[in-house]
Amino acid sequence: MNPIIECVPNFSEGRDRMIIDQITSEIVSVEGVKLLDVNPGKDTNRTVVTMAGQPEAVIEAAFRAVRMASKLINMAVHHGAHPRMGATDVCPLIPVSGLTLTDCVEYANRMARRIGEELGIPVYLYGEAATREDRKRLPDIRAGEYEALPEKMKRPDFKPDYGPSKFNASAGATAVGVRDFMLAYNVNLNTRDAKLAKEIAMTIRETGRAKRGRDGKIVRDADGQPVQIPGKLQFCQAGGWYMESFGYAQVTMNLHAIDVTGLHTAFDAVCAEASRLGLRVTGSELVGLAPRRAILDAGVHYLRRQGKNIGIPESAVIQTAIHTLGLNETSAFKPEERIIEYCLDEKKNRLVDFPVRKFIDELSSESPAPGGGSVSALSGALSAALCSMVANLTFGKKNHTHHNKRMADVSVKAQSLKTRFSELVDLDTDAFNTYMTAVRMPKKTDEEIRIRDEAVEAAAKRSAEVPMETLSLVPSVLELAASAAKHGNASAVSDAAVAAIQAEAAAEGAWMNVIINLQSIRDRVFTEELRKQSNDILVRVQRAKRTVIRIVKRRLAT
Repeated sequence: MNPIIECVPNFSEGRDRMIIDQITSEIVSVEGVKLLDVNPGKDTNRTVVTMAGQPEAVIEAAFRAVRMASKLINMAVHHGAHPRMGATDVCPLIPVSGLTLTDCVEYANRMARRIGEELGIPVYLYGEAATREDRKRLPDIRAGEYEALPEKMKRPDFKPDYGPSKFNASAGATAVGVRDFMLAYNVNLNTRDAKLAKEIAMTIRETGRAKRGRDGKIVRDADGQPVQIPGKLQFCQAGGWYMESFGYAQVTMNLHAIDVTGLHTAFDAVCAEASRLGLRVTGSELVGLAPRRAILDAGVHYLRRQGKNIGIPESAVIQTAIHTLGLNETSAFKPEERIIEYCLDEKKNRLVDFPVRKFIDELSSESPAPGGGSVSALSGALSAALCSMVANLTFGKKNHTHHNKRMADVSVKAQSLKTRFSELVDLDTDAFNTYMTAVRMPKKTDEEIRIRDEAVEAAAKRSAEVPMETLSLVPSVLELAASAAKHGNASAVSDAAVAAIQAEAAAEGAWMNVIINLQSIRDRVFTEELRKQSNDILVRVQRAKRTVIRIVKRRLAT
């Protein structure tokens, strides 16, 4: 999976749309980044911007936005209701997929260094990126706000992590941090009574509620501080309110560690407490966008509770989450608009999205791509899909329940392989097109010839590597086909055989494409290594396919 990072810079301007637009235009100018949201506030005089994309591109876009903000915003004349200390007040990085908090810390340091050195702005690292315990929390760094900076900057203990140790009157100071993804999530109740929503919130939120004695008064410890009764959910902030525009109350939550307390965990907790109070949950609302894993985790959770197999298409898992959580009750929840990874997927005219007839017509045209490499990858996808089908036709069926775990594993692995094979359908065509582009590069001068030759060599290697990946995945599919053939539902055992036949076709076709592309590569070490690997895999595939067919024929004869 390609790594995706989110960045949510807060700029100290929420009233002048021209300034806001100039800042966000810097983000839009960077390829590989998508501007997801721009939320200005007049009273706060602050704009919260959300962007996401490839890490390197996001870091570049964020730096450009900070640079523009430092040119356009003068903190010496800034006033607003929200605490602030800089033109770019805060700039957090959040891992969405394919990278960790630790990875983001490295990116945060790189961005902070550039802001400090190139723009002359003092930068303080906070959150997971903090280098000191007393800078973990943003409010601790921002204490006294912009107005306190001239004196604070004189103190040795307030030396910035990057940038000059002196007051920047115009830009102020910036906090760059790393935090986990935070979900804003509201659960709907069949009541207009906000007090009941607040009662549920106090029971589930991490901080809980103040303990009260029999007299109803708050119990205090020896230092006079209220004794707290912890709530049920970790990393959960919660409150309750009545939404007049909706006509019902909601338990409103911020979930700060979705791998610990996810949507389904919060939803189930509210359902349990609502039932205890004689209420019913009628749906829920996700505010803003969510990472793919948050919705998938919920879908998997509810499928398992239903005793269903989770090795089904991703779209079906997503729909299970949407329907069970009632995410469509308050407003329409469209996955392509609300899941970050889907929003960033801007690929158009992908072969795998074609209707079958259109794909076949395209294949039959005079264009050399798509060709055999794409068809080989498609054969692999069909093989994996058939393995998953046999497993799903076996899971939970009478006389087959003792194979449930085995079939669940087959279907989950098959779905993953199906996805990658499907991606390789287009990657093979992309590789061919890149090669042809390289071949057509100018070659009039010695320098042009050198550049063209390097581009052709790199593209030729890529054209061999893509079918090589297709080929290397086939043995894994055949392992699944063998398991489906041996333990799958007898009425679907022939489909396991077809899966094996399709797998061998994928391997044979991919091998052919590897070999033909090796002819265009000058690097002998590279070509001999790929040739050996591809030959070895093909032999294994042919042997494994024969084994599956033997198993199926034996079962068909009984």
